[in-house]
Amino acid sequence: MPAPDVAALLTELERVAPAAADRARVAVEWLTGGEPLETVTQLDVCEFLWYTLPVKVKDDHTAVAAALGRLLRLGGLDRYAAICGSASTSRILRTYETEGEEAGAAAYQRALTATGVLPPDVPELRWSSIMGPEELGAHIACSAALELAVVAGDLRPATSAWKVRAEALTRRWLTAPRAELGGDNWVDRVHGERLNRWVLGRGAARRELAQPFEVRLHAPIPAPEGAHFAALRLLLEAAALPGGLALTPGHGVAGPFAAEAAERFGWTDTEGGSLATLHRIAEREMRAVRRTGGALTITTAGRRLLDDPAAMWQAAASALLAPAGGERELETSVREAGLMLLTGGEPLTCTALAERVAEVVSGEGWRTATAADVTGAVTDLCHRLDALHLCTSSAHAGHPDQPHVAGLTPVGRAAALTALRGQALRPRTYVASN
Repeated sequence: MPAPDVAALLTELERVAPAAADRARVAVEWLTGGEPLETVTQLDVCEFLWYTLPVKVKDDHTAVAAALGRLLRLGGLDRYAAICGSASTSRILRTYETEGEEAGAAAYQRALTATGVLPPDVPELRWSSIMGPEELGAHIACSAALELAVVAGDLRPATSAWKVRAEALTRRWLTAPRAELGGDNWVDRVHGERLNRWVLGRGAARRELAQPFEVRLHAPIPAPEGAHFAALRLLLEAAALPGGLALTPGHGVAGPFAAEAAERFGWTDTEGGSLATLHRIAEREMRAVRRTGGALTITTAGRRLLDDPAAMWQAAASALLAPAGGERELETSVREAGLMLLTGGEPLTCTALAERVAEVVSGEGWRTATAADVTGAVTDLCHRLDALHLCTSSAHAGHPDQPHVAGLTPVGRAAALTALRGQALRPRTYVASN
């Protein structure tokens, strides 16, 4: 069957319903972007009807949807035409009109999820809300594959087996080598795109620092052999004991555990120090422990980490760059630059590292950043490295809250690269304005 020709369809529609033809012409221009009608997917139709139309098109939205439906039906696209006149479309358009854009967008997202054609996040790839060309291509291709599976009856949305099957299909589609990609797979294409964007960054100094990492972070960083994160394991094991790990009235770690940590790792239980940082990482960044009454107890996630060295490695390494509560983007950028500098192997004190980092981030959009502005985030990075036993360090005499980072251990270098790779490949999202 020949592909429907948009111009011919519009001519036919104009002959029988001129007013509808004008609206259908506007709709199909938004829908296809000038591409042939046969390239349109269910996801395209739903996104147009449930978001683009009510937000961007200045006309009678119900009439435009109906006109598009008539055009699609003329072209033999009955399944897509049915969406134009569906109860879901009427309800969503009414929600935009009566309750506003935020409520309408929420209704659109719920309806889109219910169609079963929205690719789910999978371990290999979490989708961005801001997609580059490669990721958009992967998303469209996966959506089309899910749509075909739904139409064929292989996938049934809203059933108990739906989520598992949809994730399995998406993973296969993303990871299989594809001829149209020259033998690459979609995951590698998307990761390459994200890594390149991360390297380009903001500012000449940041780009120069990050450039060598495009090669270093191209492939996953293997975890070094042996047991790692001795202090973290010690904390989780203590929290796993009956009754958990007793806390002070101020919810800090003290008592026998603090004494053992001080003896083994040279720590003191000062506010903001490495022991307090370890507690915060385990509780807030990793969700491996929680406060239960006056004690720290292990969570289900924490038990899984103790039993799974690979998961422990990934979670602990990622904690080097995980944002603490209330942090601004600047603090994360500071720690990111700090890790890139430290992986070069040069021994640096926190003070020296802060000076180097300030030079990098001042060109990223924080033009007034000075060493004083970044010292807090750099010190936090030093404590994170010390708390996870990833550096050779010792506190400055008389200043236990200012560790001297003499350099990263081999395990620390691998953890830093793992954290940086996770940062580079993370989904891109909109940043809410304050």
